[in-house]
Amino acid sequence: MAQKRSLYIPENSNPLQEKFINYLMKDGKKNTARKIFKDMLEILIEKGNKEPGKVFEKAIESVKPTLEIKAKRIGGAVYQIPIEVKPGRQLMLAFRWLLEGARGKKGSPMAQKLADELLAASNGEGLAIKKKEDTMKMAQANKAFAHYAKY
Repeated sequence: MAQKRSLYIPENSNPLQEKFINYLMKDGKKNTARKIFKDMLEILIEKGNKEPGKVFEKAIESVKPTLEIKAKRIGGAVYQIPIEVKPGRQLMLAFRWLLEGARGKKGSPMAQKLADELLAASNGEGLAIKKKEDTMKMAQANKAFAHYAKY
């Protein structure tokens, strides 16, 4: 009979953090993802942040996009149409961009890279913020095609 493994579940975790841990997880290794997240919070505390949870939430809020573009084919031409982003997709994109930014860096542990990316995002800089700004610029540039959104 297989032994039951003990899972590390933090007592002060919230649904937003749990969802982020699920995005952070690779190959079903949730304990590893939890450890990375816990280490990342500890690194944020070491860097002088009294409340790392607040830094995490501020970073997520600052990375969430409000507009994105969707390619639509109308009459043989393909238009980049700006559309509003639904709240669930905003969260998914924010998580994805933060993790992309952290995973793109080389040479240090994932917890350290993630802490650096979250700090940068909460200060309005970093790869995730750049990705958001690029998306917003593209949507603004294609605002002329917004009337095609109804098709």
